Amino acid sequence: MSDPLARPERVVVVAGTGTEIGKTWVGCRLLTHLIAEGHRVAARKPAQSFDTNDHTTDADELAMATGEDALIVCPPHRRYEVPMAPPMAAEVLGRPAFTVTELAWEVAASWPPAPAIHVGLIELAGGTRSPMASDGDGVDLAAACRPDVIAVVADAGLGTINAVRSTLDTLAGVIEGTAAEGTSAEGTLTHGGSTEVVVHLNRYDDTNDLHRRNRAWLAEADGLVLTVEIGELARRVLGNA
Repeated sequence: MSDPLARPERVVVVAGTGTEIGKTWVGCRLLTHLIAEGHRVAARKPAQSFDTNDHTTDADELAMATGEDALIVCPPHRRYEVPMAPPMAAEVLGRPAFTVTELAWEVAASWPPAPAIHVGLIELAGGTRSPMASDGDGVDLAAACRPDVIAVVADAGLGTINAVRSTLDTLAGVIEGTAAEGTSAEGTLTHGGSTEVVVHLNRYDDTNDLHRRNRAWLAEADGLVLTVEIGELARRVLGNA
């Protein structure tokens, strides 16, 4: 097992405004971009459910992006072959219930040892309020992992302003640092800085008037940090913007 104190220099949680919003697509391209720039990266999918007819799972795709073993990205006992929220899938399959703390510790203990990873990406399942464990949802898991950055993936089209605002409302405690206390005296799951939020508009088309207006509203009226290109997102994740 890797050194549980080998926390990446930057931990980014990839969240979404809903299911099938493109979290994995964005995450894979972000990782590929960072690798091309010479950064050491790792990806984790703490728990995933899937349809057995799927050609690949989210963890498989993340593993292909980073070059890691897919069973490190998401361990075998956290793969649930029923397309439901992970704790629901576990119940349907007759497998043990699990907690947010268990997931967070498994992620913390799985990071590669020194030399430290520059960026460790943790992808949630579904939207932020989708159940992630028997005792919590994506918000709770994000809080337990204490990320440096939360990248919220949203659609660029109709309804995205409401979806982004609602998602950020759920994450307010994580962003402000009030949602969870550190769970390790050694600092395994904690970091000393604040959590930044970047909203990434997936499938953005600059020729689409609605997309442009949504982007302007979220950036100007709501004052959000917004990206529409992977390179922009990478700079934000690295803290270079």
